[in-house]
Amino acid sequence: MGRYSKALSSYERSLEIQKIALPPNHPDLAASYNNIGAVYYNMGEYSKALSSYERSLEIQKIALPPNHPDLAGSYNNIGLVYENIGEYSKALSSYERSLQIRKIALPPNHSDLAHSYSGIGTVYDKMGEYSKALSYYEKAQDIWKKSLPSNHPHVALVKRNIDNVKKKM
Repeated sequence: MGRYSKALSSYERSLEIQKIALPPNHPDLAASYNNIGAVYYNMGEYSKALSSYERSLEIQKIALPPNHPDLAGSYNNIGLVYENIGEYSKALSSYERSLQIRKIALPPNHSDLAHSYSGIGTVYDKMGEYSKALSYYEKAQDIWKKSLPSNHPHVALVKRNIDNVKKKM
């Protein structure tokens, strides 16, 4: 926990300096809020993580084009928080928005698309909608098999998720 508090302190100091030096909707501020959100997320402080991720997204919506990949990342992070607190409909909405942006902004076999598909699959899995979960997991698997080495942890994870969801069907 000590490293998280040090990281948080450093990110917050950095943010205070940025607030003085940069315009209020500068993308670097969004990145700092995102980093702070990630620390809170890893600490399990989901309400603080959500607040930081949402602030990051607010700035990005002003500072960046509407289909910028950073927006997709923020929606994905917000989806992760909602998934972890059991608010699955909100998680799905965030993951789906992330996927929409990534489909526009990224090449069809980009690994980030697979992250979106996998996240949606996980939420459907947790909701007991196994056929939908399987479909999304398989989309993630197709991309990761093409874009990552066969021994990559994401490839193994999605295979395990597919095997587990098939057992539940």
